[in-house]
Amino acid sequence: MKNIGIKIALFLNYFVFAFLLNSVGTVILQVQRSMDVSKGSASVLEGFKDIPIAIASFILASFLPKIGLKKSMLLGLALVSIFCFITPFTNGFWYFKILFLVIGVSFALIKIAVFATIGLITNNQKEHGSFMGILEGVFMGGILLGNIVFSLFIDDANPKSSNWLNIYWFMGGVALLAFMVLFVSKLDESQATIEKRKFSEDFKEMLLLIVKPLTLIFIISIFLYVLIEQSFQTWFPTFYTDIINAPASMAVQAGAVLGGAFMIGRFLGGFILNKVKWIYLLSFCLVASAILIVLVLPLSGNSSTEGLITWSNAPTVVYLMPLIGLFLAPVYPTINSTILSSLPKHMHSSMAGLIVVFSALGGTTGSIITGNVFQKYDGATAFYLSLIPLIGILISIWILYAKTKKNTIISE
Repeated sequence: MKNIGIKIALFLNYFVFAFLLNSVGTVILQVQRSMDVSKGSASVLEGFKDIPIAIASFILASFLPKIGLKKSMLLGLALVSIFCFITPFTNGFWYFKILFLVIGVSFALIKIAVFATIGLITNNQKEHGSFMGILEGVFMGGILLGNIVFSLFIDDANPKSSNWLNIYWFMGGVALLAFMVLFVSKLDESQATIEKRKFSEDFKEMLLLIVKPLTLIFIISIFLYVLIEQSFQTWFPTFYTDIINAPASMAVQAGAVLGGAFMIGRFLGGFILNKVKWIYLLSFCLVASAILIVLVLPLSGNSSTEGLITWSNAPTVVYLMPLIGLFLAPVYPTINSTILSSLPKHMHSSMAGLIVVFSALGGTTGSIITGNVFQKYDGATAFYLSLIPLIGILISIWILYAKTKKNTIISE
């Protein structure tokens, strides 16, 4: 298979950062339990992860092809590997702010480079969309496995235990493995940049891209989607412990089930897109997600179970809530692939930067809003609010679809 080495490297890169980025929900739960940090204070960890992603992406996006896509990915993997190996020797909330800041900057390097690389190793829009869907499916697989593995290190009987920090030995090792696989993989980056063009010209091109009407609609869609997805992924464990009264380890495992639903949804979405127009698939998914939220969340108020809750005696809401991920899953990779595959390959890095910036801003906004509503009201109310951005996405993708039928992003 052509480019098999670099494709495996991209899968490993995404797997590593799925593990690290989405551990923020579990870490938020654990710092509340082991360090007596409030929900509102813990929610800032999402900002320490996402704001550096946004800033680094905005600054670096148009420059990475000239710096080197492979070099950028290697730097990101090296940084997170080092900081993961340091983590077990610390036990303070302040360090996790630094850790997620480093993870955020590293992910900016990785994601921009990965998105730009996909255009170099695929030949057409269909292949681009297929690989993007598989890659995002692998990302969700990393979330699933990450939550399962993390739950094994949590001591339900001793909330103050610091044994959960030992998970970072594993995380650091996987990051190091990804570094070595990428290091020995070959990548032809010649099409990713225009020779003899200055950094300032590349940066100007990215800024001009922002003001295109089609880009603005796309940005709104991405921002709102990530706002929803990240609020669910980050606060899922806390929802299960506070509202359903599940043990902490089970709550983290529920996050793994949500990740599994996202993974299955993205793989299925990639298959269905070969037979159905993307706008019809995404419309169905968004409406189904809204219906599920309206029907399932009321059950959380009737979820009392005598004794210790386990998977064998859990209330119905425990099993139904993760299904939301199944329907939300195809939205993100499909919108991204639609935009990226419409651009010349030398512009993929700039557009990837915009995707990462507004994804990060959406993630932070969603987590902070959910965390504060969670603290002032309850988890059900916080998740009900996701109906508002769901409607916004549905409107924006139909505008996006109408405009892409008439224009390209360049010609406007």
